[in-house]
Amino acid sequence: MEDMSEYPLELSGDNVPMVRFMNVTKSYGELVVLDKLDLDIAAGEMVTVIGPSGSGKTTVLRMLMTLETINGGVICVDGQPLTHMPKGGVLVPADARHLRKIRASIGMCFQHFNLFPHMTALQNCMEGPVQVLGLSKQAARERSEELLDLVGMIDKKDQHPSRLSGGQQQRVAIARALAMRPKVMLFDEVTSALDPEVIGEVTNVIRKLVSEHNLTMLMVTHQMGFARDISDRICFFFGGRIEEQGPPDELFANPQRDRTRQFLSAVKEAV
Repeated sequence: MEDMSEYPLELSGDNVPMVRFMNVTKSYGELVVLDKLDLDIAAGEMVTVIGPSGSGKTTVLRMLMTLETINGGVICVDGQPLTHMPKGGVLVPADARHLRKIRASIGMCFQHFNLFPHMTALQNCMEGPVQVLGLSKQAARERSEELLDLVGMIDKKDQHPSRLSGGQQQRVAIARALAMRPKVMLFDEVTSALDPEVIGEVTNVIRKLVSEHNLTMLMVTHQMGFARDISDRICFFFGGRIEEQGPPDELFANPQRDRTRQFLSAVKEAV
């Protein structure tokens, strides 16, 4: 049993990170997927995670969305523990209510859109604010139309997902996530299921979010050019740990670790 007394009940002081992983471990039986991960993401920072398959990249996002439980350590969001909650002066595993409360500040866009097929684009965006946040339908409509306009989909607001292209569906999915007013946005390979000619539609929306909105963002992608262009920091994962991290220009131009060089060389050859 892990001694939780070493972890703070909340983070305080100057420059509290928006997201903090403290000594986080995730395993499936003998397979260790994340090995005592320490990672801070500052408010407003855009961090991209790259690495080979099985390195733990997507697991990081899934744990932040509480789609996976952790086996050790603590994850905090905006200074508050996500995976745990204070009780009797120590941290204990979070209950469902606490998870919902903290998770409300996190939005995620998945690889395969996950839109409700029986709802229009507008209805998809309105559903969460009405059902979860308690907004009036009018307020939710106004917010959703504003966000659909932001992602260039206002003219398709009355279309069902089956009538939209993959790139259009992904842009609606981004608007839907933003409608919940998250502090942190997670992007999991959001362009990998798209045809090459429509990838630009989605990457341009994410670029716009980075330049115009002070969102904290964590992205997993295999598109190295996009990652280099958009990120404040790149984290290269290998074997469940951060093998190397740094500003994009430094990491791509002058990687310090052999495994990072091997990965980047293999990616270049595959392009």
